[in-house]
Amino acid sequence: MAGIKVREKLRAGILGATGFVGQRFVTLLQGHPWFEITEVAASSRSAGKTYAEAVNGRWKLKADIPESVSNMVVRDVADIKDICENSDFVFCAVDMNKDEIRRLEEEYAKNEVPVISNNSAHRYTSDVPMVIPEINPEHIAVIENQKKRLGTKRGFIAVKPNCSIQSYVPAIHPLMEYGPVRLSVCTYQAISGSGKVFSDWPEIIDNVIPYIGGEEEKSEKEPLKIWGVLSDGIIVNAVLPVISSQCVRVPVSDGHLAAVSVSFKKKPSKEEIIKKWESFETIPQKKGLPSAPKPFIKYFDEPDRPQTIKDRDFGNGMGITAGRLREDNIFDYKFICLSHNTIRGAAGGGILTAELLVSEGYI
Repeated sequence: MAGIKVREKLRAGILGATGFVGQRFVTLLQGHPWFEITEVAASSRSAGKTYAEAVNGRWKLKADIPESVSNMVVRDVADIKDICENSDFVFCAVDMNKDEIRRLEEEYAKNEVPVISNNSAHRYTSDVPMVIPEINPEHIAVIENQKKRLGTKRGFIAVKPNCSIQSYVPAIHPLMEYGPVRLSVCTYQAISGSGKVFSDWPEIIDNVIPYIGGEEEKSEKEPLKIWGVLSDGIIVNAVLPVISSQCVRVPVSDGHLAAVSVSFKKKPSKEEIIKKWESFETIPQKKGLPSAPKPFIKYFDEPDRPQTIKDRDFGNGMGITAGRLREDNIFDYKFICLSHNTIRGAAGGGILTAELLVSEGYI
């Protein structure tokens, strides 16, 4: 199955291209073997400017603005017809309220352009797949029912989940045969998750903020949709494991680290858990999708790993790292895991989802 090739590059539009996640999309898509950026769009404030002008003074990334995008004229995201005519599909990372995002994404889909969304607006829509490609690729089959609802032939919406769950859900998933029933998670989340760098947010330096609005609810509910099942044209959420989450903002530029405690119906050995992690190979790896990390999960024996600054870029920022697996006094086990929040947790996860959809014939 490895080595899928696309004869001609597909045209990708980026909605919300001037924001932090939009900037990640711009940089990650440079040199992509399957996709090329043909449209960048943002709010009316940026429309009509070149991309370089629109992000002048607010470019957040260390990498330079790609030359191929720098002089593109930014469109208004409301110019749906024009953007659709020049795009085979779009990535959506707009900064709008949820009702506006729902309407916008459905309008693009109804114009027969697939939407891969980084936003939360459609995550709980029962016929919209919320995908981590290594974990629930089978959920994309719900798209056929969604297209019937929307009245489309090729337009649809697929979403990626919240960045806070992308470190610990991949670590739990290979252990599902043991029946995880209770999960306690504390995530220590980088400031880029709020679209900021240190120069934007001096108050975070030498500080920890024990609250991120809406994040704990997402961390507790979204995994249950990912672990849900397809039934009668919708995704029915799983009931277990019961998840308790605390989400904390820490003075780190990139990388969400999670401290996880878990109990199982059938307790595995430590050796069995590590073996499951290290041997976990899924559809994206088997198909050789361009953004798929190999391996997906890496376990460290060292007691002080994973570390954010050392390990967040594992697998080009698309891999998951884990360590410190040990027995717990209340739960069965506890461990630490880490993911890059704006690559795996945002733009990179969206790009891998698009690659999966191409490989399965949906784009």
